[in-house]
Amino acid sequence: MIREEINDIEISPPSVVHQAVRDFAAALVETPQFKVLEQVSETLRRDERALRAMQAYQVKQQSLQALLMLNAVSVEEQAELERLRQAFLNEPSVLAYYQAQGELTKVCQVVTDLLSKHLGLSFVAACGPGCC
Repeated sequence: MIREEINDIEISPPSVVHQAVRDFAAALVETPQFKVLEQVSETLRRDERALRAMQAYQVKQQSLQALLMLNAVSVEEQAELERLRQAFLNEPSVLAYYQAQGELTKVCQVVTDLLSKHLGLSFVAACGPGCC
């Protein structure tokens, strides 16, 4: 006879889990880091110069897509593509966006570490790729 034992794990109904997730999300959007990311994201969406730089890079990248897949892009074309990419990445609103994104990512990593410690398992491993 196989004896089944219940671990010390508390099983919560889905409604409780969903409420906890909503509460967590509500707390996350109130962090200064999230608010800054929202602000700089809006600034980036309205930044015509940054949008033109992004579009120039994307158009060039799309025009070279087949050659890029074949690794057959000339050195000159690679240099031009990289120049356009750097022009986009060096726009002040883009720099601010990536900085804010990095700060929010740090907050999420700290939370992930706390959850993992509290739960006694790797939160990232439990969530799989793409989490946090």
